[in-house]
Formats: sequence, structure tokens, C-alpha cells
Amino acid sequence: MQNQAFHPLRREDPALLTGRGRYTGDVAAEGALHAVFVRSPLPHGRLRSIATGAAEQSAGVVAVLTAETLLAPSDADRVVHMPPPNPLLPVASVPRIEPLARGEVVYVGQPVALVLARSPAQAQQAASCVQLDIEPLVPVPDFDGTRPVTEVEHHFEAADASTHVVASEASAALEVPRVLALSMEPRGMLAHWHGPVGADAAPARLTVHLGTQSPTRAQADIAAALGWDEARVRVITGNVGGAFGAKSSLCPEDLAIPLAARRVGASVRWISSRSDEFTSGMHGRGARMSGRLSVTAQGRFAALQAELQFTLGAWLPFSAVVPLRNTARILPGPYRVARLDVQGRAGLAHTAPVTIYRGAGRPEAALLMETLVEQAARAAGIDPVELRRRNLVEAADMPYTTPTGEVFDSGDYRRALELACERFGYAEQRVLQAQRRAEGEVVGIGMALYVEPCGVGWESARVDWHEDGRVTVATGSPAQGQGHATTYARIAGEALGMAAEQVEVVYGDTALCPPGVGALASRSTALAGSAIVQACRDLLARRAAGEALPLTSAGRFTGGEAWSYGCVIARMAVDRDTGRPTIEQITWADDAGHIVHPELAKGQLIGGLAQGLGQALLERLVYDGAGQLVTGSLMDYAAPRADDMPAAIDIHSFSTPSPHNLLGAKGVGEAGCIGVPAALMNAARDALAPVGECPLQFPLTSEQFWRAMSGRSASTETMS
Repeated sequence: MQNQAFHPLRREDPALLTGRGRYTGDVAAEGALHAVFVRSPLPHGRLRSIATGAAEQSAGVVAVLTAETLLAPSDADRVVHMPPPNPLLPVASVPRIEPLARGEVVYVGQPVALVLARSPAQAQQAASCVQLDIEPLVPVPDFDGTRPVTEVEHHFEAADASTHVVASEASAALEVPRVLALSMEPRGMLAHWHGPVGADAAPARLTVHLGTQSPTRAQADIAAALGWDEARVRVITGNVGGAFGAKSSLCPEDLAIPLAARRVGASVRWISSRSDEFTSGMHGRGARMSGRLSVTAQGRFAALQAELQFTLGAWLPFSAVVPLRNTARILPGPYRVARLDVQGRAGLAHTAPVTIYRGAGRPEAALLMETLVEQAARAAGIDPVELRRRNLVEAADMPYTTPTGEVFDSGDYRRALELACERFGYAEQRVLQAQRRAEGEVVGIGMALYVEPCGVGWESARVDWHEDGRVTVATGSPAQGQGHATTYARIAGEALGMAAEQVEVVYGDTALCPPGVGALASRSTALAGSAIVQACRDLLARRAAGEALPLTSAGRFTGGEAWSYGCVIARMAVDRDTGRPTIEQITWADDAGHIVHPELAKGQLIGGLAQGLGQALLERLVYDGAGQLVTGSLMDYAAPRADDMPAAIDIHSFSTPSPHNLLGAKGVGEAGCIGVPAALMNAARDALAPVGECPLQFPLTSEQFWRAMSGRSASTETMS
């Protein structure tokens, strides 16, 4: 019997909580073939031959495809490559990667052959029979020896820069390890064939079920690979079990499966294994950064120098250059600086590709800048809060043009700092910290201010106001767990003056929704929400002019970039005997502009906090010297659990609306991955400050703390 007192927070929840969600793997397709990829065991090598005979004779096998046989006979003279990257930065040379390797393999896990069989077990068995003859070649690792293919630099000097006399300096060298998005739902696809079996006649069509953040772009890329008009490809995105940027771009498997379906004229299903996600899925982060911050005797920031080196891996997903671009343009964060010199580069390596991951360059910028600020405060003998106060961009200066030419739209950074300090009890906490240290405890307090560019570009909406008064909203911006159906219904209901329950929301289907950019880069509420408001206002105006229902309004909204921001303060204790860190408290003041749904916004903040904590304390992907991934499973890769979360989390959101969209909204989903890691790094270094300036790195393992406290160096002893 249904509990009549149950009122779900989100309209999506009842289905998901009762097991009625419909993910890619849940979609039925009678007679669909099952696909298993044969992958390269080497990071770099010359592909001399692929022996498929034994696999082709295996039970249940329909086809074993390679780069030479993947395309239809009519496409004998055509070569399909992965789509080019977004040209946000100039790229000197883009690797020409095919869906299945041809001639050369360039990373462990690269798809080389594709087995299609009647069952998953038969496909897996046959795949084990495929023999690869690969001549090993020397792999290029991340960073060392890589050749930059894209670069960026920013230089700035204020008119009064010559009057800033340097009194102290701080420097830092930081490594940001690769991490895995680790979504609960691995990658997968069902390419549902509509047409004659085993033929590629003109009427043939594909319905592609794919957990993607950008259905419209996926439709365009798949159609281009097939050589078809986009109308012949329908992309449906059902429930998606997490994405975090890793499902924003297509991977080689996402093109190989539709091409295979066309080649054999049958539906094809592929579900990635967790092991494949580690080796061949797109990774996040991956950077080396160094910086120097100069401070005057008055505590003013005289100069910031930064060198950024990012890894791209073996090929370039659509958003490959975004992390480097964002890091470079965000510096120096919410502060004024008289001189700025930022130089960044990114190079290729024989490793898995790197794409955007929750934050995408914003966490790196905050980590470098805030680490330097805290170290500068210790070097200058100034309280870190006071040093920040003296250098913040003020609310009265908005809109403010930064040293890199970006424009902060609105905000009150001082308010975020003061509010966080007030709620944390900063002065009292410093007194308590001194008392605990006197009693032999190792405890640190760290903070981080951050800025977050988000919500730029366009998004679409179509609003149908039916004759019976109901409303249907369709948008090109889907969801991966954010609760967009609930948010979009509330936006439309408020705009039209009706209950959200009267509004149906449709997204994630290219046949039913207008084209859109997609749900990424903290843009959905600001841009898709504004497109909905724009359409609703048009409908109200037409109703006021006397038009009768039903009515439809469709269009795009284009908005300028909004900048979220906030301040995170963390207190961390370290066990003196074991080095184990414990996060005792996190206090966080966040401004995401106008918040449509406070409960969902807080959920996004908490989720981002958990991922930021994971990056700071636990997560790291490691390649050995031979280019093999040694952290290729959850036995080797640590992810945060419930008991890793701090018991005391105090989040307070306030609003400075953005003038760049109709809702005044800013992004909220990535903030936790931006501010939390930097605050935890500063808390860790502050905890060890009594023994000196310790060059801690992510993840902040107990071993690092133990070595620092015992005076042992990881460079002189073998790390476990």
C-alpha cells in the first residue's frame, strides 16, 4: 500500500528508489548482439597482425571486426576518426584516432577488435581467442618527455606595479594526480537497428541508447561516423548513474558500436566492465603546477607567477583543453595582484585520455592560489584571513575585469570570507588549536576562497501549453542525477503561475527535444532554466493578447558567463602515531546566485564535497614506468566511503544574482570539488607547520603525514 504521507523531494525519486529506473543496460532489444572489445595490453606498439580465426569459429559468434572490416563495404574508401576537440585553445596536432586501432596502439586498453556474439558469455569467450601481434615501442609517460600540443599564457602589469616592493615570497610545487569519475553506472550503449537485417538500405535507422551528457552532440558525431543525415540517428538518454564530465564526450567504443550495428545490420549492445573503465575510460585531472606569490610589507600581492603542465593522454576528447584553459584564466582567483605571469602547456602521452571532471581546471586554480596564499601568510607573519582581506576584489568593483581578461559578473567575496569565519568561530578555533597543540595534538585549520566560471553559451527549450491547462517542457539539457525534472518543472510553474505538478518535463531524447549543448559545466539551471523562462514569458504575452490554447513557444537563450564563489574552512587532526588524518569540521559559505530549489542545491554541494574529499585524501591513478596502470581496480584505487565524511558539515548559501541570465542563477554542482580540496590541503599543511613547511601532495595519505612528522623523506625511502 502506498504511503500517502510520503512526499518525495524530487519527482525522479519514487522510480529510482523502487528499482524502476531505466538505465542503458535495462533497455530491451530482442535479438540484440552482445559486444566485447579486444584491447591493447601495451601502451605503445606497432600492430603487426590480428588473428581472428579461432574467435570467428567460437560458438555464438556472428562477427569479429577490426579497423579493416568495421565499415560497410560501400565505405571502403572512407576512414572514421574521433571527432576533433573543442578549439578553445589552439592545438598544434590532433591525434587521428580511429574507433578500432589501425597500425599502432597508443594506450593500454585501446580497442583493437570487436567481437559480436549471441550472448555476453560467448562474446567474452571468443574475445579471449583473438591473438594480437604487437611490436613494443617505447611509451611516452605523462609529463616527462611529452611534446606540448597546446599552450596558453597570460601576462598583466598594473599601472602602479613598480611601487609594490616585495617583502616576502611563497612558492609551491603541486602534483594533481589523475582520478577516475567512478560513476555507479559504467559506460554502455545499445545501438538499436531499424531496417533490413544485414543491409544498409537508405531507410535504415539507428536508435542509440546512451548515457551521455550531450545527446545532441552525440547524435551529430554518430551520424557523421555513419555518413548519415542526423535525422536517421535518434539518441535516447534515460536514467544515468553519474557522469561528472566523463560522459560529455564520445569514446572510441561509442562510435564502434553504431558502425558495427550498421556493418551487420543488427542491434548491438555493449556494457563496459569496471576494469575497462579504469584502463580505457576517460580520466580526470592530471597536472603539475608550480607558483610563486610575492607580498609587500603591507600585505599586498605584488606578483604571481605560475607554470602549469597538464597531460592529455593519447587522444583528445571534445573538452580536452578545458582544464588547462580554465586553470590559466581563473588565476589569481578572487584577488587583486599587481603583476601576473601564467604559462601553461599540455602534451600527449601513451596513457588513457583525460577529459573534464567535476570542476575541470577550477580545482587546480584554487589549489595553487590558496596554497600560495596560506604559505605567504606564514612567511609574512600575517593571519591568513587578514591577508586575504587585504587583497580581495570588493563587491563595489563588480563587474570586475581580472588580470587575465575575464569579467566577474557579481559577487561579494569579503562577505563569503566573513560569513565562513563567523560560522566557523575562527578566532575561538585558533585559540583552541593552540591549546590542543600545547597538549601534543597535531591539528590544522585551512581555508580556501574560490571562484567558479559557469553558465556561458546557449541552451534550448520548447514549452507546450495544452488545451486542458497542462504544460510540457522539453529541453536539450538532460540529467545525470541532478534532479532536473524537478527543477525545470518548478521554473516553468513559477513562470506561468501554476503548480509544478501540472508541468511535465521531457529531456534526453533527440526525437522529442530541441537541440541543446547539454548538461555540463554547471550551466543547466542558468541557461536551460532561462530558456524555459523565456518561452513561458512568450506564452503569457500571447495569452494576454488573446491567443487561445494550445500554444507552443520554442527557442534558445544565450547568456554571458556567471561566476559562483565561496569560502571553505576545514579543521583536520592527524594521529601522531599513525599519521591518519581526520576531518573534524567543514564550514562553507557559497554563493550560487538565485537558487531555484534549495534542497537540491544543498545535495549538489554535499555531493561535490564528497568527491573533493576523495581527491584530497584518497584517489589517485598511477601508471608504472612501462605505461601499465597499476591502480586498475577498486582493490587498488580508494574512493570515499560514508565514514570518511566529517561529522560536522555546516553549509550556508547566500545569493548575489547574476545579471547574465533570466534567473540570476550561477552554478552549484562543481563547487565542492573546487573549494574543499584546497581547504583540506591548507589544513594539512597548517597541521604540520610546527615542524616546517611540508610539501604535501594529493592524496593526503597517512604515510605522508607519518613521514613528515618522523622526519623521513619519501625520496630517500621506498614508498609502500
